[in-house]
Amino acid sequence: MPYELQELAAISGMPGLYRLVRAARHGVLVESLDERATRTLAPARNKVSLLSEISIYTQDPDQTVPLSEVFERIHQQHGGTSPVTSKSSEAELTDFMASVIPDFDRDRVYLSDIKKLTTWFGIVSKHVPYQEAAAAPEAAAEAEAPASEEVAPKAKRKAPKADDAAAESTDTAPAKKSRKSAE
Repeated sequence: MPYELQELAAISGMPGLYRLVRAARHGVLVESLDERATRTLAPARNKVSLLSEISIYTQDPDQTVPLSEVFERIHQQHGGTSPVTSKSSEAELTDFMASVIPDFDRDRVYLSDIKKLTTWFGIVSKHVPYQEAAAAPEAAAEAEAPASEEVAPKAKRKAPKADDAAAESTDTAPAKKSRKSAE
C-alpha cells in the first residue's frame, strides 16, 4: 500500500488524526499527526476508527473502496496535494469525489464524508511518507518460487506446568504434606 494506514486513527471528540502508540489502562495512548506530535490519552469512551478499516460506498451494494485505495487514486491524479479543501463548495467536492471514484454512492456518501476525506488526505500526505507500489513484481516472483524452498514455521515448545515440572524433577526433597493430612 502506498500509504500505511494500519496504525492511523480518527478519534471521536478529538480533532485531526492520530498514530496509535499503545493500549493503556483507561484508553489508548496516541500521538497527534501534526508538527508538535504531542502524545495524549484517548479515553476508552471515545470511538477510535482505524483508517485502514474505513471504506467508501459504491453503487454496487456488495463493494466498497478502501480508504488506502482512495488515497492512492488521489495521489495518482493530483500528487501530494488535493485540489479541494473542506472549505470548497458542494459542487467542487462532489465533482472531486466523482473524479476519484466515478461510481461512488451519492446517497450514502455525504458531503461531510467528502470533507473529512479531503482533510484526512491533506494530513496523511503531509505526515506519512508515500511509497510507490513497486512491490507487485516482487510478489509475482515470490508466487513463482517453488514450494520446496518454503520453510515451515517451527512449532513452539510449551513450557511445562508447575505440576508436570515437579513430577519430572528428581525427588531429592521430602514431599510436602497437605494441611488436611497434617491435622
